[in-house]
Amino acid sequence: MSIKIVGLEELSERSKRLRAAGKKLVATNGCFDLLHVGHVRYLQAARALGDLLAVGLNGDLSVRELKGKGRPITAERDRAEILASLVTIFPGLRATEFIAASHPAIYVKGGDYTSETLNEEERTLLKEIGAEVRIIPFEAGYSTSGLLEQICKSEH
Repeated sequence: MSIKIVGLEELSERSKRLRAAGKKLVATNGCFDLLHVGHVRYLQAARALGDLLAVGLNGDLSVRELKGKGRPITAERDRAEILASLVTIFPGLRATEFIAASHPAIYVKGGDYTSETLNEEERTLLKEIGAEVRIIPFEAGYSTSGLLEQICKSEH
């Protein structure tokens, strides 16, 4: 496994060291099933908000529960290797463990969320740790679900 792909415990330790060094950690999470330019632009925008970006990656079981039958297309370890950032795979539907471990200064979500539609448990934890929540708009026309629809249509 890459030194950039870490578990929640290691993420927590690295995050503490970064905060102690005065660094601003930005955190985001998602499924990132089929990486596309919308993901790349989103991650670049998130990274630009601080000194380091931590990416939480939904594990395979949670992707299946969130996205439905046939998902993920790409296995969690492969998705993590493709992202090759400071990546942590978390098993749950919600990112609370990831947020607690990364303890970000800024937490980023995509344009399909608003501050009000974030999961209440996640929102409460973010408030407790004093993290700023930033919403980065979607890149129009780019989504894994949309790509899969195009692929399925082209097969028929």
